[in-house]
Amino acid sequence: MSRYTITVTGRGRSDPEAIIGYDPPLQTYFLQAFPHEETDEPALWLGTYERDFDTIVALHAAAFAKGYDFAPIAEEVAAQLAADKAKHAGRPRHGGCLGEPLRKPHFE
Repeated sequence: MSRYTITVTGRGRSDPEAIIGYDPPLQTYFLQAFPHEETDEPALWLGTYERDFDTIVALHAAAFAKGYDFAPIAEEVAAQLAADKAKHAGRPRHGGCLGEPLRKPHFE
């Protein structure tokens, strides 16, 4: 799993230590921002389901729809994110009993 620090803004605050990355087992880009002071769970956490966000553009649109935005990603980070995804492009989908919960939302 790759992890890069970016700045996320929204709802009157800024998180300069937000994390963007690519999760190979879930085959998705993800974004985490605004960790809770006591639990460390992020207030914004996108990309938690298999193939949730295939592109950074889709991830950005989802963040924006929730009232958040992130600063333009540095070219080298954007290139590394694309390389991280490409490196795992042939990875098989989750299978068996361990993969099933990852394909179905927990609220069903």
